[in-house]
Amino acid sequence: MLSRLDLRGDSGPVASRLPRPEAAPAGPLEAVRAIIAEVRERGDDALRELTERFDGASPASLTVAPDEIANAAARTPDRVREALAAAAANVDAYHRHQLLDDSVHNRGGVTVTERHLPVRRAGCYVPGGRAAYPSTLIMTTVPARVAGVDEIAVCVPPGPDGRIADVTLAAAATVGIDEIHPAGGAQAIAALAYGTESIPAVDVIAGPGNAYVALAQREVAGVVGVPAAFAGPSEVVVMADAGADPTFAAADVILQAEHGPDGLAWLVTWDEATAGAVEAEVARLAARADRRAEIEATLRNSGYSVVCSSAEQALEVVNEIAPEHLELLVADPEALVPQVRNAGAVFCGPWAPASLGDYAAGPNHVLPTDGTARFAGALGVRDFLRSMHIVSTDRAGLEGLAPHVIALAEAEGLTAHAESVRLRLAPQIERTGGES
Repeated sequence: MLSRLDLRGDSGPVASRLPRPEAAPAGPLEAVRAIIAEVRERGDDALRELTERFDGASPASLTVAPDEIANAAARTPDRVREALAAAAANVDAYHRHQLLDDSVHNRGGVTVTERHLPVRRAGCYVPGGRAAYPSTLIMTTVPARVAGVDEIAVCVPPGPDGRIADVTLAAAATVGIDEIHPAGGAQAIAALAYGTESIPAVDVIAGPGNAYVALAQREVAGVVGVPAAFAGPSEVVVMADAGADPTFAAADVILQAEHGPDGLAWLVTWDEATAGAVEAEVARLAARADRRAEIEATLRNSGYSVVCSSAEQALEVVNEIAPEHLELLVADPEALVPQVRNAGAVFCGPWAPASLGDYAAGPNHVLPTDGTARFAGALGVRDFLRSMHIVSTDRAGLEGLAPHVIALAEAEGLTAHAESVRLRLAPQIERTGGES
């Protein structure tokens, strides 16, 4: 089920040997742009029609009533509600350490205060369709709440019955979110960005989704804030040495693949026997998995077993791929971590599968995909904050910087900038053009 790629004996750069997903073809991008335009023009009417077309659902309302959220939570089994509460508490605790205090900088008589302000309204996208993702509701809304966002709107694709899964609504009840809309896909992103009759526009949109959702977020970036990471289909690279348990490694290759097609699931090793053993285990575990069809679709399109000549070459492969999740099933994972430059999240050793981070460890599971881990990281509190600086000084402070400001302004041909400083420091008679 995993395609074998043997890099041994190849001493050159690995980039040209690695299969990489192509850039988004014109078809999906054009479809996304058409959806966005339709929602901008016709609001709720377009949102209802697109929800019926793409999700096969006709929600009674585009806003979930508070009593429906409460009733769904009451129907959710106790053990699941306890797990949601534990996960929410861990995610909250972790993200609180990301909060930034205001800072004050003094130099040459000029005081600059930097404040970090939350956006007023945030939109959180939670996937649906193939599965319910209450964990993503927690991962997107809790950092926004920690940041101090006043209003949080959640969009979730409805099921065929027009309703959002009980467990997702239970997660909303757990974290205190009461604005939820049964809308998904690119149409939900458009609604959050531009607003409709039922969904007021937001300032920031966060959350993972399929390629259409991720492309839609790129299209509306600039109209609203969108994290730099491309949070698209799930990815995992498992690095394993000769001592790795093949069953553990195979299970971890599969765990992200069950999200469905268009993702990425790779094994990287420098031991051929390990590659063979893990490949056999992947086939065995996939054959009995509940979501066999999704796993096989992912592995068929982008499942690889890469055999390298050394750990160094394996790390080169990892850094070239820049995966969303990287698992280090090796004897001394901490020794390799400093050599990992590009990855959304790294999981060390046999007792830290990526699923730990997906649900309850505390860090965010909304991570960069499609190579964007080269320049972006996990969703966090900072994605819901704006930095604003406040500058103050007295006459002496202005006098100290005036020659430099005037010289630079005049060098750029912006004489009015220079004059705004010169006039402040000129004698009164020069400012008024007459006797003071």
